[in-house]
Amino acid sequence: MTAYLALLRGINVSRHQRIAMADLRALLTGLGHTDVATHLQSGNAVFRSKKKDPDALAAAIESAITAELGLTVRVLVRDDADLRRVVEDNPLVDVATDPSKLLVTFLSAPTGPAELDAVDPSTYAPEVMAVGEREVYVWYPDGVRKAKLNPPFFEKRYPKDARVAATARNWNTLTKLLTMMT
Repeated sequence: MTAYLALLRGINVSRHQRIAMADLRALLTGLGHTDVATHLQSGNAVFRSKKKDPDALAAAIESAITAELGLTVRVLVRDDADLRRVVEDNPLVDVATDPSKLLVTFLSAPTGPAELDAVDPSTYAPEVMAVGEREVYVWYPDGVRKAKLNPPFFEKRYPKDARVAATARNWNTLTKLLTMMT
């Protein structure tokens, strides 16, 4: 059994797209996953599964949310090895002095050069970004409230027909989720 992390995009941030974490846990259990746990109310769930394809798991969770809860929600799934890589390879570890202001934006597609190489990070100072494999690390020294390098910014770098989804989590949340997966 492999440990996985499901990241739901854009839930529980307003009156729309509300999902109770108890409902999310029940949904994942109903899909045959075990050791299901959630963290916070922002759509973070860890679980174990015999299935080996994170993208297929994400699609199945999205379909179940639509069928059972009547919502259209994008889901990104990472296995424990991938999340461990994201945490261990943090290129901003020496820059980000407050972990609550360091976010990792997870993407549903690889960070290809055509999409992100054209971004000049100096244009967005004091925000600092570093591109990973399927994630972008961003340090927000002034906070994230008025941030320019937000998940929609990164989604817009890709062609619309690619349907790339992005969702961000702060460093404290990511390290807690990694602990929950082990």
